[in-house]
Amino acid sequence: MSAVFPPPSIKVFTVGELTRAIKGLLEEKYTPVWVEGEVSNLSRPNSGHLYLTLKDEEAPLRAVIWRGVGLRMRFDLQDGMRVIVRGRLTVYLPRGDYQLQIEEVQPKGVGPLELAFRQLKEKLFTQGFFDPARKKKLPRIPRRVVLVTSPTGSAVRDMLEILSRRWPAAEVWVCPVKVQGDGAAQDVADAIRRVNKLHATGAAVVDVMIVGRGGGSLEDLWAFNEEPVAQAIFASRIPVVSGVGHEDDLTIADLVADQRALTPSEAAEKVTPDRAAVLDWLEKQETRWRGLL
Repeated sequence: MSAVFPPPSIKVFTVGELTRAIKGLLEEKYTPVWVEGEVSNLSRPNSGHLYLTLKDEEAPLRAVIWRGVGLRMRFDLQDGMRVIVRGRLTVYLPRGDYQLQIEEVQPKGVGPLELAFRQLKEKLFTQGFFDPARKKKLPRIPRRVVLVTSPTGSAVRDMLEILSRRWPAAEVWVCPVKVQGDGAAQDVADAIRRVNKLHATGAAVVDVMIVGRGGGSLEDLWAFNEEPVAQAIFASRIPVVSGVGHEDDLTIADLVADQRALTPSEAAEKVTPDRAAVLDWLEKQETRWRGLL
């Protein structure tokens, strides 16, 4: 006589019941979960979501980055990149597949801002944004100078003081912008374009523009490392001097600008002649010509 199959005491699951049970266990136990792996099979459909596989020497893991998370990423994800991610495991019931929904991703071995800087620098270099041949000369004696900067803080005060001392004949405009935080890069880029539009239409002829801010952390200065600012400086018909941060700070804006200044104060010095030196030169010329009479 054959044994009863299955035994009466055994719980028999339907496929759906078992999959839902596994889904519950995974989502309860592995939320959140941190995973290190190499990015492969990266896909970017029109939806804006990112689909990829994380893999190592032993196994692959399907993963997804929803559009909202992807928009907050500072760097571009690429196949072959080693990353550490935080997310939660989920099971897709119709297929019985499990995947990782990534909520945060960091490159392995380098900070996300540093990686984003390197990626944009390489991209703009190949497009000729840093080519010395395209950079414009600064006017020797500017009549109108525009400062694209924050209207508060020490940087704008220092620039105004230096400009008024070195060449008080120059007319100085301050175009107020946000210089850090959400929306700052777009604010700076829009201001550069507005000033160029005024110049192009003849509404206000501008001889030179300073774009910059005082010192801060890499995060504080990040607006000047974003592509909208680089694009606006590159397209400017007005010569642009970048004066961002302190001596050791280097931004994308510095590399694209027609001239880089180590500080906002140095930027003000670069765009104006020294009145005292000019007066001294004129006095010497007067003495020379009197001697020839």
